[in-house]
Amino acid sequence: MKQFQAESKRLLDLMINSIYTHKEIFLRELISNASDAIDKLYYQTLQDGDTGLNRDDFFIQLTADKENRRLVIEDNGCGMTDQELEENLGTIAKSGSLDFKQTNEQKDGVEIIGQFGVGFYAAFMVAKHVTVESLAYGSSQAYRWESSGAEGYTVEPCEKETRGTRITLDLKDNTDDENYDDFLDQYRLKSLVKKYSDYIRYPIRMEMHKSRQKPKPENAPDDYKPEYEDYTEIETLNSMVPLWRKNKNEIKPEEYNDFYKSKFGDYEDPLRVIHSNAEGVATYNALLFIPAHAPFDYYTKNFEKGLQLYSNGVLIMDKCADLLPDYFSFVRGLVDSQDLSLNISREMLQHDRQLHVIAGRLEKKIKSELESMLRNDREKYEQFFQAFGLQLKYGVYSDYGMHKELLQDLLLFYSSKEKKFVTLKEYVSRMPEGQKYIYYASGESTSKIDLLPQTEALKDRGYEILYLTDEVDEFALRVMMNYDEKEFKSVTSEDLGLETDEEKEEMKKKVEENKDLLNFLKDALDGGVQQVILSTKLKSHPVCLSAGGPLSLEMEKILNSMPGAEKDQPVKAQRVLEINANHPIFERLRALYTDDQEKLKKYAKLLYTQALLIEGVPVEDPVAFSNAVCDLMVEA
Repeated sequence: MKQFQAESKRLLDLMINSIYTHKEIFLRELISNASDAIDKLYYQTLQDGDTGLNRDDFFIQLTADKENRRLVIEDNGCGMTDQELEENLGTIAKSGSLDFKQTNEQKDGVEIIGQFGVGFYAAFMVAKHVTVESLAYGSSQAYRWESSGAEGYTVEPCEKETRGTRITLDLKDNTDDENYDDFLDQYRLKSLVKKYSDYIRYPIRMEMHKSRQKPKPENAPDDYKPEYEDYTEIETLNSMVPLWRKNKNEIKPEEYNDFYKSKFGDYEDPLRVIHSNAEGVATYNALLFIPAHAPFDYYTKNFEKGLQLYSNGVLIMDKCADLLPDYFSFVRGLVDSQDLSLNISREMLQHDRQLHVIAGRLEKKIKSELESMLRNDREKYEQFFQAFGLQLKYGVYSDYGMHKELLQDLLLFYSSKEKKFVTLKEYVSRMPEGQKYIYYASGESTSKIDLLPQTEALKDRGYEILYLTDEVDEFALRVMMNYDEKEFKSVTSEDLGLETDEEKEEMKKKVEENKDLLNFLKDALDGGVQQVILSTKLKSHPVCLSAGGPLSLEMEKILNSMPGAEKDQPVKAQRVLEINANHPIFERLRALYTDDQEKLKKYAKLLYTQALLIEGVPVEDPVAFSNAVCDLMVEA
């Protein structure tokens, strides 16, 4: 019995228990080693010329022996001598694949996967005993390596007729927590190959037990019932050729669509396919898709973002969140990089420089593709925005507006003038001379916003208004503050900046003349409003509410409706009651101030409640409002 050379037991335990998080990974690792062995031999055939071997001669074979509880992984690659068995399997973290890559020039069609020399030991997560029988290419003597774990190993000559390596795993006994027999089930093995090793470039074969209907006899009676028979068939479990490694010019759109739908379980074609590759600081292939619709759980906490991450066609991680920022979390797809190791953990990934470089490049690529869709296929982009625009707006709002410049040109808002979605750039390009602000109005729907009294003056002047219907809209604009040096301004703001100096002076005189009346109305509302003013924005409507501070009325509603909001102490905007001085109601108020101040108090409360209803703000006492209306009707 020989001892492992790398401080043995504790190190081996560390390798098995810390590097790998799922026991099923062992199959990926052993298949990858087999692929490397074939690639090494294939490289040698390219070096030596005509060896009688070609690519079609190579394969990887899986055999599940349920009776003896053994799983066999066999390849016809380069094999190993006794010395190589000692060096590669007797020394933990000694990688023959890495040595090969470092000492040989990379050839087309040869892609070595392994790097760290620890993947093999994943076998001990499921096996109590591992046997490796190997016959090196060009050698006549085979050797057997055996080990039951950290205690050590043996190497001795053995009989093996064909070149390559055969690994036999004697599976651990089942426990209450682990059913190791699961790794002998043919469908389980098939699914693991499809999941992790589907794009290994050599066929992974296994004898599958199947059932089929027997041919119906010619003289079968009328009540004949179909009969079935069992049979076995060698089946290739992997597809071998990754779509993303093909030349873009050779791939038809329907191939992309079929791949996307089968890979990610969608029923619709993607809106956009992003197929890119890069070399240099980070070498990778990326195949990304922008879906046509949002998954049912997309805007819930249960949704898990991320791209599939591969190393030379072998799956490392099903959802690598670090490859996508939150605001592009709708993107589905995969990244394949030869610069990453199979043995990388989530913790290592978070600090991997290559991964951060790839993520940065993907972010730029996704943004560029979205901009291209916006310019060249507006209909498709609007479909995308209907599904995922909310996520872009959250991206603008989050992290204190850190990403606003990246995302602002991707946003769409409904236009009062165009009656369709427009970009901020389009809005600014149409602003008439003299318009100071980008005006917006918030509400439940575009139809309700369209009826707001505060929009009258702006519409009369021909100014365009952006209608905001998503809860995050106004928060996002507040974070952005301005676009192209144009400040955003809510229609509910106290001052819309519409009046000329002459109009301001005239309004100042009117306010002074009615100062006592306005103060009386404010006092009559008993703290309901910060002040009562004469409006410059109303035309036909008698009254409206505006906000005197940074918090708008719509933001007030949203904050108070959020989970965790204090119902006893709701958030309140600084409300300002605006009265139309040119409306007949104002003359009635002036008369009542002189003749009947008690009735004037009732009028004040009615007008205030009316303004609340227009804004969609809940009325504190609807019964009192109803009774007040009835009283006035009787008096009239």
